[in-house]
Amino acid sequence: MPGRHAKVLPRAENPFATGGGVADFALPRRKPRPEQIAPRGLDAKRGWENAMSAPNWTNPETLVLHAGWRADPTSGSVAVPIHQTTSFQFQDTGHAARLFALSELGNIYTRIMNPTVDVLEKRVAALEGGVAALAMGSGQAATTFAVMNLCEAGDNIVSSTDLYGGTWNLFAHTLKQFGIEVRFVDPADPEGFARATDARTRAYYAETLPNPKLQVFPIAEVAAIGRKLGIPLIMDNTAAPVICRPLNHGAAIVMHSTTKWIGGHGTSIGGVVVDGGNFDWEAHGDRFPTLNKPDPSYHGAVWTQAVKPLGPIAYIIRMRTCLLRDLGAPMAPMNAFLFLQGMETLPLRIERHCANATRAAAFLAQHPAVTRVIHPSLMEGESRRRADAYLRGGHGSLMGIELKGGKEAGQRFIEALQMFYHVANIGDARSLAIHPATTTHSQLDESEQAASGVTLGYVRLSIGIEHIDDILADLDQALKAAQA
Repeated sequence: MPGRHAKVLPRAENPFATGGGVADFALPRRKPRPEQIAPRGLDAKRGWENAMSAPNWTNPETLVLHAGWRADPTSGSVAVPIHQTTSFQFQDTGHAARLFALSELGNIYTRIMNPTVDVLEKRVAALEGGVAALAMGSGQAATTFAVMNLCEAGDNIVSSTDLYGGTWNLFAHTLKQFGIEVRFVDPADPEGFARATDARTRAYYAETLPNPKLQVFPIAEVAAIGRKLGIPLIMDNTAAPVICRPLNHGAAIVMHSTTKWIGGHGTSIGGVVVDGGNFDWEAHGDRFPTLNKPDPSYHGAVWTQAVKPLGPIAYIIRMRTCLLRDLGAPMAPMNAFLFLQGMETLPLRIERHCANATRAAAFLAQHPAVTRVIHPSLMEGESRRRADAYLRGGHGSLMGIELKGGKEAGQRFIEALQMFYHVANIGDARSLAIHPATTTHSQLDESEQAASGVTLGYVRLSIGIEHIDDILADLDQALKAAQA
């Protein structure tokens, strides 16, 4: 439906332009002149704009508290208000017409944009060092949109084999129904991405700290290969917020399941995609027709040209104004508010998560009931080199263990846990455990499970922020029960 639009703030007015989110946006039918970027009128001094004179902070501990918001100008509220509304009042019929004609900035409908969600988007973009972000209803939606924003039927992407089970199913089966092929490559050999590339390849995709293998992806190596061939690297950084910034290593796009560590409390489902603003989509125009050819749903606008006065945000703007408009999957304002609460303590939680996980890994590696522990802190060779190169301040809180007795011992272990929760989530403040072969990766066949790192005896642990003595005690008693 023409006239629906998203939100972007011109970089010249954005204090987080080198590492932050973006606010309001208007897309003219032709390349805009400066005078076409109209003021917002009555809502021109909303709370997030009160941060416009703020310093350009770079430390994550500060960004998660201050990026994109200062206080509400009407009430003085320091906490971000929950804009639990579907729609936004127009000032008059002319104002409404200008918004729907995309010649003036402002909110229209929460499916496309919402002020509460906007603050979260800017805050995550700031944390990752990007120029803009788009929040969605789930991490799966974020992954799907990140790929479909570049692909049409007949196109392909090249993906790492080391993936979360839900992503593997999406790539191997669901995207195929849309005519999009996914070619899987073992990241142990970065050159495999180049060998799998052809004229219809639109992106590379990988997880920073892949679940369940936990071998850190060679971000810079694959990003460099992609840039040489004109292909962006999309990184799922869900398991490594704060401790890794993929954009700093050459990635073009970053996504998160905000359900996990960003939220941190197991209360809400969500996802977000961050545009790094560092990839030249125009230089490879033939490879990216979705961004470089006229869009009939927006009166023939060419995205790379139409948004150029606002900054390098063509990718994320098209995602909002086309995919989110047409396919839905918006983030609920209440969920955005809860994610904002989680973000405020994210660096502190990550520090404790990582410290506890390192202690737990060392403990389990010495336990007689455990045959193998999978955690970056215990890896050697190239896997350890990558972990040390890309992770700063810890090695993450996910780990895998294999027990004497295989599948049956793993099941007894999980059922004997008293403090750990047996749930499908990861990244919660609480410690969690699950048996992937019969749950999260159960829809993969045996060869696909093996390629992703799952065996029948593998148990996944997500180490929480409880006292380390209590974590180790629960693991110890459950391991003894599993061997009884």
